[in-house]
Amino acid sequence: MTITATQFKANIGKYLDLAASEDILVTKNGRAIAKISDPAPDKQAILDSLVGITSENPVTLDEARAERLARQ
Repeated sequence: MTITATQFKANIGKYLDLAASEDILVTKNGRAIAKISDPAPDKQAILDSLVGITSENPVTLDEARAERLARQ
């Protein structure tokens, strides 16, 4: 949700309550100046969002080191 600084000042309690369930972006003169979010995000949701990012064939530390050194 995106709101103006004026809206935030007028309804701070409402937006602080909403921040527990969604991120709030505060703008001033059309530019983002603050982001209000839950300080304790759901760790399971973060983990679920990462599923599928890594390759299906995991690389060992030695393989990663060898590949990095080969590029130098």
